Amino acid sequence: MIRYFKIALLIVMIASGCSSPYKGLSDLNTMNDIEYPFQVKKVYLPHDGHTIAYADMGSGHKTIVFIHGLGSYSPAWSRNINELSQHFRCIAIDLPGYGKSSKEPHSGLMSYYAGVVAELIKELNLQNVYLAGHSMGGQISITTALLYPDMVKGIILVAPAGFERFTAGQKQWFRDVMTPKGVKLTTAEAIQNNLATNFYKVPKEAEFMITDRLRMRKANDFDGYCYAVAQSVKGMVDEPVIDYLSDIKVPTLIFFGENDNLIPNRYLNPGKTKDIAAYGASKIANSKLVMVPKCGHFMMFEKPEIFNSTVIEFLKQ
Repeated sequence: MIRYFKIALLIVMIASGCSSPYKGLSDLNTMNDIEYPFQVKKVYLPHDGHTIAYADMGSGHKTIVFIHGLGSYSPAWSRNINELSQHFRCIAIDLPGYGKSSKEPHSGLMSYYAGVVAELIKELNLQNVYLAGHSMGGQISITTALLYPDMVKGIILVAPAGFERFTAGQKQWFRDVMTPKGVKLTTAEAIQNNLATNFYKVPKEAEFMITDRLRMRKANDFDGYCYAVAQSVKGMVDEPVIDYLSDIKVPTLIFFGENDNLIPNRYLNPGKTKDIAAYGASKIANSKLVMVPKCGHFMMFEKPEIFNSTVIEFLKQ
């Protein structure tokens, strides 16, 4: 996985081979060849022009649309949707440029992704929709709730981007250092380090995140993925939501790991995660904040039992 807002500090501009545990991995011809732990469906969005890959599991009066974070994909929710689909309809998507979705160029703006989510909801005729977003997916969920309030009944935010304020100079730094070439040349060692930084203690179940990321580097559509990642970072800093959190009117559930290494950014804004979390939650009137001990940035994957049970309680109120 690619670190939220810290990847550029780990990019080494010289490609290298895999470290010894991963030498035997085979390259993917296309990112569509990645093995997912669930059946994948696809829908063409005529207005957007992208084909979106998604999982569709379970049934129920309420629907959760899961939105992954920067550099990620829908299997990031694999420890959640199996259980939650026993209670609700669960739709886990690959954003444009990511995973098995098509990879046409796009702006990467949060409003662009929000429009994709809104069009997907219309195309699939989803009802009583709640958005669950991790990291960048959290900022996308917030943006969607702000721009399309009639479509969203509530939001579930996991270590969301958007609660942290950046100066104009910091924003320009992100734009300057994050490039498709830099993403493409991320070394095997950096990929492994990036994943480790997302967790308090990396669970063995997360191994696929490393192997998939390593195998996709030779895929014929990998350049499109690298472009999407770079654009997404620019999109986050170009359309901040921190000053609009008080405009969120729907019920909001917020999770943060107490040991999140990525929020706040330890290089630019040294501080405590709990302070960032508390500030964001204080601006959202109808919100509940859950701080999870011994847990990092990838909270829903590292502590799925806490996430799943709390979400079930939240949606059954």
